[in-house]
Amino acid sequence: MEAFQSEEGYTISLADTVKELGLRAAYLPRPAEEILLSVPRINRPGLQLASFYDYYEAERVQIFGKSEMNYLNRMESAHRYACLDEYFATHPVAVVITSGLALDAEGLALAERHGVPVLLTEERTSEFMAALIAFLNLQLAPRLTRHGVLVEVYGEGVLLLGDSGVGKSETAIELVKRGHRLIADDAVEIKRVSAKTLVGQAPEIIRHYVELRGIGVVDVRRLFGMGAVKNSEKIDLIVNLEPWVQGKMYDRLGIDEERTEILGISIPSMTIPVRPGRNLSIIIEVAAMNNRQKKMGYNTAAEFNKRIMDSLAGK
Repeated sequence: MEAFQSEEGYTISLADTVKELGLRAAYLPRPAEEILLSVPRINRPGLQLASFYDYYEAERVQIFGKSEMNYLNRMESAHRYACLDEYFATHPVAVVITSGLALDAEGLALAERHGVPVLLTEERTSEFMAALIAFLNLQLAPRLTRHGVLVEVYGEGVLLLGDSGVGKSETAIELVKRGHRLIADDAVEIKRVSAKTLVGQAPEIIRHYVELRGIGVVDVRRLFGMGAVKNSEKIDLIVNLEPWVQGKMYDRLGIDEERTEILGISIPSMTIPVRPGRNLSIIIEVAAMNNRQKKMGYNTAAEFNKRIMDSLAGK
């Protein structure tokens, strides 16, 4: 399954959508591989069936549930025919009928006349809409590729950034040996799947592979087992690895929270200096646990600072 970039943005084929969501085709004007979806939003066309077309987008997948189908079935035959003819004339990209319902022969003939794909599912409308929105948001999300390594540590997605040769891949392997999971090495495809969430994954061609200087490319899944890899993960923390610079001031307490913006979303981040003798895998484990603790409402640095201030104030 692959999304393709056009001038307007990313697209996903209707064939991939049908396969992912288990849809059945009642009518396809051409092969599903040639029909492209480009908008992650969907529409329930109740207002359109009442001839209100302001703000209507034919590029959205159209969902007919029990409400829409019952509304149509209560119409007189001539009125229903006119409403569906007007609606299909807008050439919606695809129509999905949920809850095991289907268009009658007359409605299906109108869809064929206007070349509108009609798909069927047994799923209830709400459940199907949630699954479709999640799928389209992921496949059509804005994205970029960053040089780095993405690992899952104690359930936290940690993105390791830094110059080539700083030790990102070696640290990832050490984390895998300690029971954590690799998502991507060298290139991380980052998608903005919601207003607050970034998800990272590896390009298909290098998925589950790691390059170790002096050894070459290794297959982490075959060496360490299926439990050592994962296809995608939310990015919760960014760790910038850089060579230790003598005399440079590094954060000692962690009171000032550093953040990095990617695709318009601000992610907690930190800079960790690298030099011989430092165990980066353990440091990153602690960083991941500390970040998780912050999300649960406890900030160690703030609590420690409060203790110091209370002590100085004689409390």
